Amino acid sequence: MSTRAGGVYDRLREDILSEELAEGAPLVELDLATRYGTSRTPVREALRRLEHDGLIERHDRSFTVRATSPEQVLEIYEIRIALEGIAARSAAEHRSTFHLARLRGAIEHMRATDPGDPRAMAAANLTFHQALWSAGRNATLVDLLGRLQGYITRYPATTLAEPGRWEQAIAEHTAMVDAIEARDEPTARRIAEEHMTTARAIRLRHALAGLGGDGTG
Repeated sequence: MSTRAGGVYDRLREDILSEELAEGAPLVELDLATRYGTSRTPVREALRRLEHDGLIERHDRSFTVRATSPEQVLEIYEIRIALEGIAARSAAEHRSTFHLARLRGAIEHMRATDPGDPRAMAAANLTFHQALWSAGRNATLVDLLGRLQGYITRYPATTLAEPGRWEQAIAEHTAMVDAIEARDEPTARRIAEEHMTTARAIRLRHALAGLGGDGTG
């Protein structure tokens, strides 16, 4: 992707995630080129990438901002629960001393994070999960989980802001890393799956509330 197309992608993605471009909003190449002060070619490239990310959807030759829904939450988490479990099992099999240090460091970063700052909590949590994915040494798995994380960014309210969830997540991460260090693959996988199953329940509750009003674990 060209530098110009990358800039358009970043700006358009931010406008979607901030809801400046609302769900269902039409995305017309000429209008977007005018909006971002560029030609249609980088806009076209950015739209293809955003479609790949799952943030927009195609209708014949046009695009719209993809709507969020409880059904989409279930679809995303059904896959993510399975993949996070595989990532934890793979990490237990393949982890190195470096990976363990990175995982422990990510947990310490979570402990030092202000539990009153949802953005910081979400960022610290993502850092841990990215370290987990990396520890499994499976590039395809890392790519798939990264794409799923992109889908989840459409649901801005973090599940970690739920009362007691932050402390619970840290405890679950710690138990998961203990299992990974012990090369206990079944336990690492089970904890990861249970961790994401809890996140799904909270995210689904947010999505259902959003039908009337509210919206990474």
